[in-house]
Order: sequence, then C-alpha cells, then structure tokens
Amino acid sequence: MSRLTCLVVLIVGGVAGGQEFALAPLVECSPRAGAPNFIAKATKGGEVRVAYLGGSITAQEGWRPKSLAMLQGAFPKATVSQINAAIGGTGSDLGVFRLKQDVLDHKPDLLFVEFAVNDGGTSPERIIKCVEGIVRQTWRALPECDVCFVYTVTESLAPPLYEGKMQRSASAMEKVAEHYGIPTIHMGVEVAKLAKAGTLLFKQAKPKTEEEKRALEGKVLFAPDGVHPYPDSGHALYVEAIERSWPAIAKASFGGPADAPRALSPHNLEAPVRADNYENAKIVPLAKLKLSKNVARLDPAKDAVAKRFANRLPELHKATKAGETIEFKFRGTYAAIYDVIGPDCGQVSVAVDGGPPVIKPRFDAYCTYHRLAQMALVADAAEAVHTVKITLDAKQPDKVKILAQRGEKMDKPERFDGTAWYPGAVMIMGELVE
Repeated sequence: MSRLTCLVVLIVGGVAGGQEFALAPLVECSPRAGAPNFIAKATKGGEVRVAYLGGSITAQEGWRPKSLAMLQGAFPKATVSQINAAIGGTGSDLGVFRLKQDVLDHKPDLLFVEFAVNDGGTSPERIIKCVEGIVRQTWRALPECDVCFVYTVTESLAPPLYEGKMQRSASAMEKVAEHYGIPTIHMGVEVAKLAKAGTLLFKQAKPKTEEEKRALEGKVLFAPDGVHPYPDSGHALYVEAIERSWPAIAKASFGGPADAPRALSPHNLEAPVRADNYENAKIVPLAKLKLSKNVARLDPAKDAVAKRFANRLPELHKATKAGETIEFKFRGTYAAIYDVIGPDCGQVSVAVDGGPPVIKPRFDAYCTYHRLAQMALVADAAEAVHTVKITLDAKQPDKVKILAQRGEKMDKPERFDGTAWYPGAVMIMGELVE
C-alpha cells in the first residue's frame, strides 16, 4: 500500500450560547492555504481515502456520498474510497477524543468533519479547544494532512446568515481556520439565500397529493425536520457549495494549475490559539480501570448491542446490578465516559474527589433505541489528581415522563424495563494514576 496523506475537512456550525462573541462575515469559501497535498496526490493517481467525521447529517446518505462521487469524478486517475466515521447526535467534544481510533488509525487522505449543528449549544471557547485539538492531533499524527472546515446550517441557526454573518459555532471555528491557514466552505450560504427569498422551506414534509404538490410548486423543500436535509434537495445544495468552492481551493493550493507536479509538504504546528486545547485527548479502555465484579465485558458474537457498536466501542461492558462500580484516578483536567444508552438503561451516581454523589440518567427522550453517548465526569477542572467513582443506581428513571418530552411512547413496556448501563471507555485529558 502506498504512503497516505490526509486532508481534514471539518464541518461545523450551530449557535454557541453564553457570552458575546463576534460573528464572522458570511462567505461561502475562504481558500486560504488550500489543500495542496491531497490534490497533488489524487491528481497523480493511486489510492486515496476520504474520511467523514461528524454527526447525523454526515451519517445520512446525502452530502457524504455526493461529495465522494464528486471527488471520484474530479480525480479519475485515483481510486477514491471512504471511511465513514459519522455518529448521530455527537459534536466536536466527542470527535476530538475518538479521532485517532475512528479516523487517524485508518490513514485517510481527506477528512470531512461535520459538527455544524451538534456544536450549536457549545460555548465558543470549548469549540475552539476541541476543533484545534482535532487539527493538532491530525497534523501531529499525519503531518502531510490538509485541513478544511465546512459549515452546515439548520432552520434555527439560519438567522445570522440572513444578516450576512456566520452562526456562532462556525465563527468560533473560523478563528482556528485563520490561525492555521485552513480553507473553509460554508454549505449553508445558498440555503439561507433561498430561504430569505421565500423559495426554500426549511421544514416541510414531501407532498402526497396533487393538491399538495400544486401548493408547493416552485419551492425547494430543504428537510422534513428543519435539520436533516432531503438527499435530492438540501444535500444537493450542500454538495453544490463544495463544487463551487473546489476550484478556488485548488488554485490556492498551487498558485497555478492544479495538476502542476510537486512534492508533498508536511504541516508545521505553530503556537496554538489556546494552550489548553484538546490536542492530548485520549480514549482509555475500561480494562485499565477498577471495575466491580459484575461489570462484565460483552461478547459481540453473543450480544446484539455489543455487536452493533463494536466498531466504535470494541470493549463494551454492561452492568445490571445496583451497586456495581467503576473507579479510577487521573491527573488532568477533564474526564468523561463513552457509553451506550437505550430503552433498558437506568441511571448512575457519580462522586468526584470524594464529594457528594450526583445522579446522572443514562436514559433520555431519544432512547427508543440504543445509541452512542458520553457522560461528563470532570469538566475542565484545575490540573490536579482527581478521583472518580461511578455507581449503578437502583432506581429506574420515569421513562414514560421522559419520553413524553418528545411525544414518544413505549411501544413494548418490557423493552424499557431495566436499569442497565453500557460503559465502553473513559475519555480523559491527562493520564491515569495508579
């Protein structure tokens, strides 16, 4: 196999809450230093890989396969394949921890990362720390990687775009992009333009009758929920933005013809935007922690949940008996559990540094199915040695009430009966202490 380089395209967006934060001017593409390594290698031919790190918008059969097809057409001499590292409902704060396992270990040449929507409620400061951590991890592991940020949008995040500004999370990521010379593509510019003109409907079901079709004639239907675009319309607009932006990125990459021969050039890591960025984020297997007797590792060959998530959490465990514990000690600033939540899950209590235990549910209004999640334990604390003890609680959350928050109901009550917990790994900024 030939030596591989990597282009990382981070897709980010959303509104970050909290203090005032200057919004960046809205432009569809800022080429900056371009993507010279990826384009040079793909133009030459051979094997190149495109990885997609993001949330449910990337997981859809939409802009991801459409952009892959675009790149396959743009570089006919290359064999362009994909690494799908999208997980619905997750943002850059999980992405920075799982980057090595889900992306970098597979040696991609091109990485799209979509956190535009899922970083919407995250503070600009935390977004910068996580996104900069992704960039620095990537260039430290694969120094010939090129990086490009791409931003998505939703109905609730669109108002700043109508006024010629990027949403807050994209604006935060622009600070990282400018610092490192990273090109960016805002895939929501044309979407917002059409919505402001009244020719695009952000949230609209597909017409079923002739009368409904006539009523919607001439309108672009973006998404059924204002978030997840229809493949043939919303996602088509997204990939068209990439197509329009690619020539400018190619020109910036070479300062001349895109097919000009050149050697690959590694990126140098300059001083960071934030010294406390998440460059050193890591995932630690549960086997390295202190587990009580019945926190059992599941066999993917025998357990359906473990089999489903084996590619993300190869060491998934399960606890069902109240009082079962996980304990560990680390020196650092941040720790969280990477786990699976679902219909049969309950709640845990978390005690940090000997303090009073805090109840944390592992069931929410979306738990009609099992999905990957994370649970913060120590959040951006002072650099010190911290102790953590997690205990499975005996009480079952009020699942009927929780599901009602989204109008959901229990299809089969027996599916929801239980207080189980499925921990898979611990994520830390720091090092374990024996």
